[in-house]
Amino acid sequence: MDAEGPEALSDLCLTQVCCSLDALCSRRADGSMCLSWAPVFPQEMADQLLRKMGTKGILSDTTVGIFRNCKELRLRRASIRFCSVSAEAFRLALCPHRLQELDASWVSGGLTGADIVSGLASNLECRSSLQRLSISGLHLDWESLMEDGGTRVGFSSLQGLRTLNLANTDLTDAALEDICSLPQLESLDISCSAVSKLTALLDCKSTLKSLIAHRLRQLDMSPARLFFVFSQLHALRHLDFSDDHITVDDSDGRDGDETVRQLLEGSPQVLPSLVSLDISGRKRISEAAVRAFVEARAGLVFMGLLATGASSSDVLTSQKTLKVTGEANENQVCEALRRYRDRECFIREALIHLYNLITDTDKPRPDMLKLVLSGMQSHPTSLHVHLVATACVFHLTTQDLAEAMPVSLLSSTVTQLLYAMKTFPNHQQVQKNCLLALCSDYILQDVPFDKYLAAMLVINWLSSHEEPTLQRMAVAVISILVAKLSTEETAQLGEDVHIMKQLLALVQQKAMVGVVDSTLKFALSALWNLTDEMPSAARNFIECQGLELYEEVLESYYGEPSVQQKLLGLLNNIAEVEALQANLLEEDLLEHILSLLQDAQVEHASIMTWTHLEREMVSYRSFHPFYPLLQTGQPSGVQLWAVWAIHLVCSQNTSHYSSMLEREGMTELLKALAAHPDTHGDIKGLSDSILRMVEQHGGHTGPRNS
Repeated sequence: MDAEGPEALSDLCLTQVCCSLDALCSRRADGSMCLSWAPVFPQEMADQLLRKMGTKGILSDTTVGIFRNCKELRLRRASIRFCSVSAEAFRLALCPHRLQELDASWVSGGLTGADIVSGLASNLECRSSLQRLSISGLHLDWESLMEDGGTRVGFSSLQGLRTLNLANTDLTDAALEDICSLPQLESLDISCSAVSKLTALLDCKSTLKSLIAHRLRQLDMSPARLFFVFSQLHALRHLDFSDDHITVDDSDGRDGDETVRQLLEGSPQVLPSLVSLDISGRKRISEAAVRAFVEARAGLVFMGLLATGASSSDVLTSQKTLKVTGEANENQVCEALRRYRDRECFIREALIHLYNLITDTDKPRPDMLKLVLSGMQSHPTSLHVHLVATACVFHLTTQDLAEAMPVSLLSSTVTQLLYAMKTFPNHQQVQKNCLLALCSDYILQDVPFDKYLAAMLVINWLSSHEEPTLQRMAVAVISILVAKLSTEETAQLGEDVHIMKQLLALVQQKAMVGVVDSTLKFALSALWNLTDEMPSAARNFIECQGLELYEEVLESYYGEPSVQQKLLGLLNNIAEVEALQANLLEEDLLEHILSLLQDAQVEHASIMTWTHLEREMVSYRSFHPFYPLLQTGQPSGVQLWAVWAIHLVCSQNTSHYSSMLEREGMTELLKALAAHPDTHGDIKGLSDSILRMVEQHGGHTGPRNS
């Protein structure tokens, strides 16, 4: 399905199961969950349920208990990546299954590599069935593996293993020797591990097809010895011997760099099966050596050259089937973002080059935005990644570019921006980048994300910054977000006195110098929305001396209808709260309001000349406040204003407001008003128009109304 298509039905069902686990399960004596009743799941569905529980963040010692039922829930390709599972829960829930693949990378909860190996080896079926194992990021605790019937349990006990990922572990030379005795080992990742010798690889030289050995900081082999070991791996098709160029100084990695030089300049008879070589981050690599290597190997499909300074050779672009990571062009940079998702050093480097490529872009690039988002999600705590990534997001979504992006992609991107704001609250540039990206009318109005969280984060940012341009954007964002919140969320914001004081201080700051700018207008709009049908917020406004300030502003901006509109809107909100009405009975305030009622701009005959707005300017949570205004005994001007306001919002969002009119009984009130002999013709016309819209909407929706 494309990015904008609906979710798969199976996905929706699994999500529902995850949400309903408490209702679907009983508890064992040890507190773990057990499905009260379950059909025999299709095998792939059991794998997907486990993965879904992991991605939803609900997989734990308690919930993983449902997989102790091996008959109904049969696991084959299990993933508990990044979950919190103890050794005991792992042994009871996963080890009894006839697993073919297991990803237990970065598992918390005390689970070690030794726990996993011994647990899997305790199942005789697993010893032969398990083909892929990933335990990246775990403490191996190799020395704790015990004797089992006279034979030491180790990786070599899992005789079916073909692919093994031990990156970011405390892998020792002794453990590597055990691993290399596996009879079918084809792919091995020992990146960022503690190995010092690679001589053990000679034991699997006839089967090993892929070796990933990125950033082996403790490697202690001479270039000649290392080159000899590599040269004996005759079956090897992919070799990754890249290094972290950021943390390495000139003396570190020199032996590795020399080995790479020998490999590039050596005979194609060395590693004759090689079709993929990654040496990104290596220093002292010449373009001439890269050219010679590529030209000598016609079957080459990938070359990793990021941060080597050697990716600009024309031979790299002339080979159409050759993919390259580097910084020479857009394709190389994007390839780096795709391939190095889990390597912070390379993601940082690639993002910097991407930023330089897109600063003047005028074409939508959802493919690039996906890559940037993936980098942020893979390194959620990296300030360096988010500093550049948030700037890239702004340039990829600025102006009209956002409207051409899939909404689901924008939604995920904004969610990650909010995460960055929350994670790096004191880093001004990250906050600024996120705010710049958020300040998009399209994103704020049409993209789904947690608008309450966004409002809180932006308000918190506003309280400690006074840069005019950013202040204006922050207030604009807050103003739009407040109007989008649910009643409960608006109430939570309105009860926060700090927020009320912050917005009032902004109004006072602008009023003191007499400016009429967008910052003032947005602040007034935010206060208006914040107090709409919110008695507690209206009370906070009064207690924060808001009425006194608004009286001054009404007087100062007497000739500014755009400001008056927002001031009077909030005063109307207060007037709707019966307990607060007495606060409005202040002589000077009433004089200002009475003088405005007599102004030619608001006389009743002018209402019908008001411009019809295409985009929503105001939204109503309920039409209940209009009840008294539409009574037949009201003055015509009052009735006309009320029906004009209802007509405006109905014409802008017919489906939403038609349903509300019918639900709240307003249609009957409008019919009575239109039928009354004393009702003015303009009022009848607008009432009839509203009723026609409701009727037409009902015709489109059909059975729902009946």
